[in-house]
Amino acid sequence: MTDLMTAPAVKPANPNFSSGPCAKRPGWTVEVLANALVGRSHRSKPGKARIQRAIELTRELLEVPKDYLIGIVPASDTGAVEMFLWSALGARGVDMLAWESFGEGWVTDVTKQLKLEDVRILKAPYGELPDLDEVDFTRDVVFTWNGTTSGVRVPNGDWIPADRQGLTICDATSAAFAQNLDFSKLDVVTFSWQKALGGEAAHGILILSPRAVERLETFKPDRPLPKIFRLTKGGKLMADVFEGATINTVSMLCVEDAIDAMEWGVREGGLKALKARADANYKVLADWVGRTDWVGFLPKERATHSNTSVCLVITDAQVTALPEEQQAALAKAIVSRLDKAGVAYDIGAYRDAPTGLRIWAGSTVEASDLDKLTPWLDHAFAVEKAALLAQAA
Repeated sequence: MTDLMTAPAVKPANPNFSSGPCAKRPGWTVEVLANALVGRSHRSKPGKARIQRAIELTRELLEVPKDYLIGIVPASDTGAVEMFLWSALGARGVDMLAWESFGEGWVTDVTKQLKLEDVRILKAPYGELPDLDEVDFTRDVVFTWNGTTSGVRVPNGDWIPADRQGLTICDATSAAFAQNLDFSKLDVVTFSWQKALGGEAAHGILILSPRAVERLETFKPDRPLPKIFRLTKGGKLMADVFEGATINTVSMLCVEDAIDAMEWGVREGGLKALKARADANYKVLADWVGRTDWVGFLPKERATHSNTSVCLVITDAQVTALPEEQQAALAKAIVSRLDKAGVAYDIGAYRDAPTGLRIWAGSTVEASDLDKLTPWLDHAFAVEKAALLAQAA
């Protein structure tokens, strides 16, 4: 029988299990950026060509329909979401879905910043989804596909009707490149490179359906729009934004890094292969949870488990009997021990989420590294639990 008080002999080759920025693709080195157009204008012919290459790869790898537009915008996924909310909401009522911190953030934007009046909020606690049957698709609908901080995702797009009247606005930042995004059910899709691609931060991706473009060209909001939020000029879409002419200066290093990640994804076999990698990674953790008595999943229903941001809670009876602050201290001690050992970085639960662990299992992570991580999790728990109980005695 394994002595859990003794540290395992083998560590993961890559200890980066952060949920953003996430692990680089296997085999990545800084040399892949050697030909980045640093020192050149992003509006130069070569600069626009590289930006356009990133857009084309996004379409290919995500299997985005030909009539949808793809643009690179400022301020990461947050910027992409807020750009559309500020530009297009208010034409009709809106249903806001929230079951974790980022969904809650969009609720705050719409109710306290935009101060829209006709807003319905459908909420669920961490680990659960709102009742999707209650969503009214005569209205606009804003939701996250995969709750990064709860590990809860929508199981599919079947709950969204094809003949909806409102727009569906989907924050897909920790779902893209790892889960099935049904674009026929989505009018606005946003994400950022630093999630499933393991890219660099500060840039967002905004994908628009023809219906979303129509909204932008027919609805004029009665509020001021900062320059970085403006998607129309003279009542017409600024189409060049979706053809490589970005609203503001982009980092050509970040663009080159995203291109490298997506070219790797294509070489791996495209979207199907990337989803399979994330599913295999999730299975390593799910199998471990299934044979481990001290840990469980935060999500309540198996169909809603994320295969990227895997959120776990400590279920050990002796630990759960302790006050919440002691349980939180134990989780932090586990995270700290694995960090100091160079085994796993940044795997603590999100600051607003229930006490526990959050392990990124997206397609840029190797299943072999997760397999090496699990004995270390058992070891860290055993050591830190013993220390906590001794201290509490």
